[in-house]
Amino acid sequence: METIRVLQVDAFTDEPLTGNPAGVVPNADDLSDDQMQAIADEMAVSETAFLRSSETADRQIRYFTPTQEVDLCGHATIGTFAHLHEESLATGTTTLETNVGTLEIEIADDGTVWMTQDEPTIREVDIGYDRVAEALGVDQAALEGASADIPLAVSSTGLPFLIAPITYLSDVGDAEPDMAAIEALTDAVDAAGVYLFTFDALEPESTVHGRMFAPGAGVPEDPVTGTASGAVGAYLDRFGAFDDDLPDELRLEQGHYVDRPGIVRVRLDDAVRVGGRGVTVLDGSLVVPEADEDEILEA
Repeated sequence: METIRVLQVDAFTDEPLTGNPAGVVPNADDLSDDQMQAIADEMAVSETAFLRSSETADRQIRYFTPTQEVDLCGHATIGTFAHLHEESLATGTTTLETNVGTLEIEIADDGTVWMTQDEPTIREVDIGYDRVAEALGVDQAALEGASADIPLAVSSTGLPFLIAPITYLSDVGDAEPDMAAIEALTDAVDAAGVYLFTFDALEPESTVHGRMFAPGAGVPEDPVTGTASGAVGAYLDRFGAFDDDLPDELRLEQGHYVDRPGIVRVRLDDAVRVGGRGVTVLDGSLVVPEADEDEILEA
């Protein structure tokens, strides 16, 4: 059996034990799909990033939740490159191969990792507010009242999310999601998860406050979600939420209701870019069974 290095990096924060924890395996070239899935299950965070060599980009990452592989994960990407920068990776631009294509990653002088997202695709969905309200455990009128100008829609900049605006921060905080109903809802609209948000944010400099639920991907509630934040930014731009006064940078709060507060920065210029910091909070090793063995991992 082989011993490999594993890390936990808290993303979209510079304070340990806040933000969104991501597993990071810095050298995963020799791991099989089953081994990566077993490691992700053992790490028991929403996503674990497996860093591999690439023939088409500077690096490749594959992403696994505790139950399945996913094509892209914002916070695990931010966490991985924050770690690489801590180790030796210089500031500047690099390329990353993912299952959704090759993305551009920039590390700024202040240590912020910026991740260029895919070209946005946005579609309104014909699904009842009653069904969405029941699945999220929120007041239907609060959903309908917030959606007069910005409708329910599925937005993607790499992964599709059902975007659901609601009136007040208290509505977001009081949500009592039915995970089975949310999974059925996301299946019905072909989305990875549901992002519930309000403009009634905690901090005056923030644009929105959100929560994201993706039980179908093995993530009941994600603390701070990069890919969803990019999708929200594109959605707000598409439906003219700021009229002709689009801010240079959006600031999305998330994670406060699961005691993992974090901030995602989103820029909408020639492309959608998601940015954040990261801090390594665990650096250790894991014993991995042989690829043809079905054994429990030993930390």
